Amino acid sequence: MYGTPVDTEGKPSALSPFLSDQNAERVALALCRMRGAALKVGQMLSIQDESLVPPPVLAALDIVRQGADVMPRKQLNSVLDAELGPDWSSKLRSFDYEPLAAASIGQVHRAVLKDGSDVVMKIQYPGVADSIESDIENVRLLLTYTNLIPKGLFLDRAMKVAKQELARECDYVLEASNQKRYKELLSDSDGYYVPKVIEQLSSKKVLTSEFVPGGPIDKVAQLSQETRNYVGCKLLELTIKELFVFRFMQTDPNWSNFLYDDATRKFNLIDFGAARDFPKRFVDDYLRMVVACANKDRAGVLEMSRRLGFLTGEEPEVMLDAHVQAAFIVGVPFAKPGGHDFRANNITHSVSNLGATMLKHRLTPPPDEVYSLHRKLSGAFLACIKIGAVVPCREMLFQVYEQYNFSDDYSDVTASTA
Repeated sequence: MYGTPVDTEGKPSALSPFLSDQNAERVALALCRMRGAALKVGQMLSIQDESLVPPPVLAALDIVRQGADVMPRKQLNSVLDAELGPDWSSKLRSFDYEPLAAASIGQVHRAVLKDGSDVVMKIQYPGVADSIESDIENVRLLLTYTNLIPKGLFLDRAMKVAKQELARECDYVLEASNQKRYKELLSDSDGYYVPKVIEQLSSKKVLTSEFVPGGPIDKVAQLSQETRNYVGCKLLELTIKELFVFRFMQTDPNWSNFLYDDATRKFNLIDFGAARDFPKRFVDDYLRMVVACANKDRAGVLEMSRRLGFLTGEEPEVMLDAHVQAAFIVGVPFAKPGGHDFRANNITHSVSNLGATMLKHRLTPPPDEVYSLHRKLSGAFLACIKIGAVVPCREMLFQVYEQYNFSDDYSDVTASTA
């Protein structure tokens, strides 16, 4: 999949004989039918940079990102009857049986309340929560038997974290609580809006919220440079604020979760199933490490990497060199004052060139917190690359850093694996 796309004579590469447009599309469509955890994995893979994923896979996985097969009407009604009672429709003026979107664990429908308010109802697929264990295990077996995942990625730890995340995402009561918490946290922040939860039409498997307008942030690439810069700044501001101010982050970087409304210049934020807290001591040291990356401080990167659990202290020098180089590359957007042009300085390809060394010599999996955190951070960077934003990243980071209240305890810290 990641080999040279053509040989010296311009012919298709023989490194991956199974990687045809048709086969890639078959995989994507199969994931759509499987729903649940398998589709979630497909969606996570689809949020990638073109330089890392072959075009046939990128195009096929875009099918997955756009949605799953929809529930039959009878099945949909049975879920609504069980969750909201057989009289649920009496609370509505209208309900659109054609889904607005079909996602990994549920599908979304437009509806209108008795008072005329437009709402969206997210309705969970039957059995999804019960199938998490088997779905993730099937994905793990597939990746293991096909040798697509090298040993240095510590697949078992990644699968364990995926099971925990998906279990939380299947609890719409928890998601409703996350959504209300986000609304409160962002109440004083300009440019962001979180829709309110409609309590009387929500349950563990149904979540109803007010409808909000806007298009996915990747569509902003078609707008003016000034707008793209504004969107990139607001996206990075939100990401920095979530981690270093709130210590509470929505970690799913799916572009459809960030709806930009150009008429109001607001981000309408949706889908909080993947939101999670981060421990204060972890955030303290992670901020120190980001600043060390930005300042090309090798000693600081290595110290914080050991404290956070990225390194054991027993790694060979070749691994430490690759780790530090990768850290410095990731820190490039924060390295210099002024606007960072994400499209002109695509960092993902540079990091991938160091991947083989790190995978070969890595002695420990990363701390559990970073699986979701790095997915969100890479998603934010990739969105800025996609729309071609120019963002004053260093100024934004150090504005937070200079006001940050570090804990007094500077003892040895290991990130929680809970």
